[in-house]
Amino acid sequence: MIDLNADLGEGFGRWTLTEDEALLSVVSSANVACGFHAGDPSTMRRVCALAAERGVRIGAQVSYRDLAGFGRRAMDVPAGELADEVAYQIGALEVFARAAGSRVSYVKPHGALYNRTVHDEEQAAAVVAGTVLALPGVPVLGLPGSRLLAAAGTAGLVPVAEGFADRAYTAAGTLVPRGEPGAVLHEPEAVVAQARSLALTGAVTAADGSAVAVAARSLCLHGDTPGAAALARRVREELTGAGVRVESFA
Repeated sequence: MIDLNADLGEGFGRWTLTEDEALLSVVSSANVACGFHAGDPSTMRRVCALAAERGVRIGAQVSYRDLAGFGRRAMDVPAGELADEVAYQIGALEVFARAAGSRVSYVKPHGALYNRTVHDEEQAAAVVAGTVLALPGVPVLGLPGSRLLAAAGTAGLVPVAEGFADRAYTAAGTLVPRGEPGAVLHEPEAVVAQARSLALTGAVTAADGSAVAVAARSLCLHGDTPGAAALARRVREELTGAGVRVESFA
């Protein structure tokens, strides 16, 4: 059994990026942008309504306040301020989730914040503090072995380990930085193969050819990848055919 999640609602005003409706027919969990790296109130409400209709769990994808950089630029935000901003984003999405008859079922950082909380204890603790402030008890999704998941566990939240079907890994089990060649997997066969390996063996082949253990309960497929919905369908069909049940962790 494994969860499939995708980043959704990553548009702003008249600008759209993700294939929200198509992806919501495939994934079991939706990481919804909460307005700081992408997303706006109407987009958030629409995605929450669609997710609720289809029984897809809603997750708050929180980030640094960085619309211009899509949340992928390194930022230094004081811990107290970051905790408040995380709580603010979760609270905003919870309003729309509740209006749709659902709720925010988990929290996942986005982009630079996600990568920062792999190693930075202070920023990881701030994300967890903001989560506890907004919705005590919800699970937190992050990289296996990260400071974020450790902080979540310490705070009494459920830490959920995540693997990436469409990202390259380093030998240390972290993601290859996006600025480096080959950081994002674009070939459908490579993405499908990595998803299958993560789900069935709990391991991936790193960029240097070494085997890396990745014990993931959820698999991420980026919604901003061209052809993301068709690729997600292929991944789900592959997993189902291999006897893996796709089901949300939340």
